[in-house]
Amino acid sequence: MTGRTPEIDRRQVLAYRVAAQQLDRTADRRPGDLAVLALGVQDTPYGAARQALAARGATGPDDRLELVWSMRGAPHLHRGADLPRLTAALWPLTDVDATRRMPGQIREGARLGLAAFRATAEAFQAVVTAEMERGAVSRAVSELVPAELTYDCQPCRSRHISGALFQQAGLAGGVRLAVSGRAARLAPLLDWPGPPAEAAHTAEVVTTHLRLLGPATVGDAAGFLGSSARELRQAWPAGLTEVRVDGKATWLPTDALDALTGASPPRLVRLLPPGDPFLAGRDRDLLVPVREHQQQLWRPVGNPGALLVDGEVAGTWRARQAGKGRLELTVSPWSTLSTRVRRELDAEAATVAEAGSATDVRVEVDKP
Repeated sequence: MTGRTPEIDRRQVLAYRVAAQQLDRTADRRPGDLAVLALGVQDTPYGAARQALAARGATGPDDRLELVWSMRGAPHLHRGADLPRLTAALWPLTDVDATRRMPGQIREGARLGLAAFRATAEAFQAVVTAEMERGAVSRAVSELVPAELTYDCQPCRSRHISGALFQQAGLAGGVRLAVSGRAARLAPLLDWPGPPAEAAHTAEVVTTHLRLLGPATVGDAAGFLGSSARELRQAWPAGLTEVRVDGKATWLPTDALDALTGASPPRLVRLLPPGDPFLAGRDRDLLVPVREHQQQLWRPVGNPGALLVDGEVAGTWRARQAGKGRLELTVSPWSTLSTRVRRELDAEAATVAEAGSATDVRVEVDKP
């Protein structure tokens, strides 16, 4: 593409992302039909993925979906048919990339690079042939991998495989999460082909990331995948256009440029759960410019949900069970809510309650 580099502001980016992620609910869709499933929907805490789908107007069961450890080893909901290609896309690009993805606990083992990922994935495939408790899988996998990939766990008085490696290699080993209540067990994915021979399709996933969370930088995309900008540049896709967002160079699929420049300011209220795809970008200064608000939304432990008003994150919210079938929501806006927003907030609370199988919901709004 030739000509002047497009220049836009952050509000236009947010309007584009609202539409790209189907938060505008322009059509009825089943959960597995949502565009965000191409990247997966994080499920931390458990149940957050259902809330994210409901925020986009998609509720109910969908047997096409599987819960697995994927991006950065975090639990995500994906379409089962996408998992083989996704596994190859998330496989480390090089030994250096693999080492970088194993911080902390196993410095010597991390130097094994790709061999560490392969040994762990093969151990998973050998161990998880039926549904098992996670602890039992961890012990069995720890016994099969090279000793350098384990560390002394003082509380358990035993040796464990690195947690980061364990969760990042699980998908390649054909493992899915089977959650019942508060307990998460591990189970095999049917007809799993085994770990990939090498990384593949990474550029496709980057393009999807830029389509849903762009325009964004190389570093933003690398952070989302758990890689580094230096490593990801070797798998950087073609077919992109540079876009300057408030003067900063970013990238977007060329065929999405018209959607970006033509996105209309949204008029909606949504209660987004922790880990929602809209909150998953690495450009947090763009999404939430005020540092104090960032600290309230992204906490070291136990993130709240986000109140989205007309494309802007306008506060946080939390939910608690208040008896059987009853849910209480506490919304903490960063400024006074209008009558229209307050009315739509009550409607969105009903959506949250339905997704959480509650029959009654009460909303309390804190003073800013």
